[in-house]
Amino acid sequence: MIKKFQSNAEAIAAADQYLYGNHARMPIVMDKGDGCWVWDLDGHKYLDFVGGIAVNGLGHNHPAVVKALVDHASMLHCSNYYYNPSAIQVCKMIVENSCFEKVLFANSGAEANEGQIKLARKYAVDHGHPERYVVISMLKSFHGRTLATATATGQEIVHNPKWYSPLPEGFRYAEFNNLESVKEQLDDKVCAILTEPVQGEGGVRPATQEFLQGLRDICDERGILLMFDEVQVGSGRTGKLFAHQNYGVEPDTCSMAKALGSGVPIGAVCARGDAAKTLIPGTHGSTFAGGPLACGLAEATLDTMLNEGLLEHTVKTGEYFRAQLTEKLAKKYPNTVKEVRGMGMINGVELANNDIGPQIVNKCFERDVLINCTAGCVLRFIPPLVATQDEVDIVVKAIDDSMAELGCN
Repeated sequence: MIKKFQSNAEAIAAADQYLYGNHARMPIVMDKGDGCWVWDLDGHKYLDFVGGIAVNGLGHNHPAVVKALVDHASMLHCSNYYYNPSAIQVCKMIVENSCFEKVLFANSGAEANEGQIKLARKYAVDHGHPERYVVISMLKSFHGRTLATATATGQEIVHNPKWYSPLPEGFRYAEFNNLESVKEQLDDKVCAILTEPVQGEGGVRPATQEFLQGLRDICDERGILLMFDEVQVGSGRTGKLFAHQNYGVEPDTCSMAKALGSGVPIGAVCARGDAAKTLIPGTHGSTFAGGPLACGLAEATLDTMLNEGLLEHTVKTGEYFRAQLTEKLAKKYPNTVKEVRGMGMINGVELANNDIGPQIVNKCFERDVLINCTAGCVLRFIPPLVATQDEVDIVVKAIDDSMAELGCN
């Protein structure tokens, strides 16, 4: 019988010996959770506003998720040679609540974005343009860690050619929210434009209405695909099923992942029009994608989000959160806080320099509050969508106290 770890120290000592060290981790061993709260192996309780990096949309131990786990215990996997009811239901729910016509499953956000890239290249060939293979993505974007999606990511640290050369061909970069920058990258080799409606890892940067509509117009004029990456900002995160629904701009394809499965890995490529007819048998696939367990959890997740008022709650709580961040932090520490921004329950506080962010994260950890810092200087908040205003108040106070202790002004 396997002997369970009894404490943080015991587990971390074993991790140092056996676990590959490619992640920098806080000194906490997660043991269990409920709602927005988690407990470590020492029984210490924390308020979790990282939410598995936007994965735990329904929070920890949600009854609908627990029931779905039990209901699908008798068949965790079946081959894609056969249908399974949960996969069909998830596709139906997504299509009926969006502009899309078809859904293709993957196992992660990176795989979903790989699927979009492959789809775009085949789409160009199918429509008589085999010379089109270039995808334009945005600087400060993040699309995954595979070789192709890392190259699509507009961050040198992610697709560092010193480590991973030669990188895949066919990617160019433009400035987010700058249509002229996009136009400068256009030529007859471009098959698609890929962007996040709200950049997550890039610092919680919402697109402008003008930018997304301009991209739609460019793609329509040139007969190329507009592809959105909604791995982090889809699945209810902004108060809509998809973030782009806040703008009224419809892409040809869109990726989903993270919160879609409430903690079990699942991704999806959603497509409409001719893009929904591009990938035929033999052109793309996956052993595990669209399995009964992952889709069963996605079915429960979407049902809760769409039918139990969670999207409306997300909008209301997000507005309250940004108001508190502005009133209690931005106005109190004008030389430290540059900007508060976000949409729904993906929110960020941009700081004046890159040094103070990690210090605030650590000080909040000492106060039993889990947050993170991205893009060097942006405190990012992507908690469970079930977070309450009282829990928001706890987080804001922890940051306020941390800034005061650090001598911010």
